[in-house]
Amino acid sequence: MGDMNMNQSVTSDFLLVGLFSHSGSPQLLFSLVAAMFIMGLLSNTVLLFLICMDSRLHTPMYFMLSQLSLFDVGFPLVTIPKMASEFLQEEGSISFGGCAAQIFFLTMMGVAEGILLAFMSYDRYVAVCHPLQYPVLMRHQVCLLMVGCSWLAGVLNASIQTSITLHFSYCASRIVDHFFCEVPALLKLSCADTSAYELALSISGVLILVLPLSLIATSYCHVLGAVVRMRSEETRNKAFTTCSSHITVVGFFYGAAVFMYMVPGAYHSPQQDNVASLFYSLVTPMLNPLIYSLKNREVRMALVKVLSIY
Repeated sequence: MGDMNMNQSVTSDFLLVGLFSHSGSPQLLFSLVAAMFIMGLLSNTVLLFLICMDSRLHTPMYFMLSQLSLFDVGFPLVTIPKMASEFLQEEGSISFGGCAAQIFFLTMMGVAEGILLAFMSYDRYVAVCHPLQYPVLMRHQVCLLMVGCSWLAGVLNASIQTSITLHFSYCASRIVDHFFCEVPALLKLSCADTSAYELALSISGVLILVLPLSLIATSYCHVLGAVVRMRSEETRNKAFTTCSSHITVVGFFYGAAVFMYMVPGAYHSPQQDNVASLFYSLVTPMLNPLIYSLKNREVRMALVKVLSIY
């Protein structure tokens, strides 16, 4: 019987309950999501282009920011086109392989981005608190190692979570009350006992979310103390502007991720899960480049330079 359930779970499609089915005005919500998707895709692509083209942005902070933009391009591409096609075709099925791909890539990018944000906070800590040692502590090899560790952690975690999640048999309902395949939503459909795995997910959530968040909080406590002690108002304002951009991004990303993965499922509804997932898979990727480009003078100058050339 277990083998039969396993075969069924492998060969059957899942049915995604689209985000728009919970809306009273699905056409309006679809237009808003499409506009945010296009805006986020364009703004992150432009930011990546500026960082590559302008030598003034060839610094450790902007190198890591380029990786953040890369994640912010990937996040919406994994979910939004599929969701849009489901809405336009009025059919929400997704194959077992498609579901596995969504879980893998979203988990990989989510974990990698969380760790990258922690490394970015360390970069700001070194820049503000130890400026003379910055060229040594944040040399190119160190930046490559940080980014490589982010990607590696994401790939390892995604491989483990995807394989374990899809190993369970799904013999009950095939309807996923979510607009894309995500681990918490999928586990609710399993006819096997997933309590041990859910406990393991909570423990890994502490490691993946709380530890980087603790590093970020510690870094910015030191940064805030150093900024307050700065004598030059111009230097103080520049440091505060750069760091406030990063803190804003961290708040958006971790706020939604903690709600989704660390708050027990009994305390939030599928509709709230949809909103939280939409926030870190679409809203945050759209806002990140706007936050950095509007607050950072170097990015604005690079954009003006490119526009003047073309």
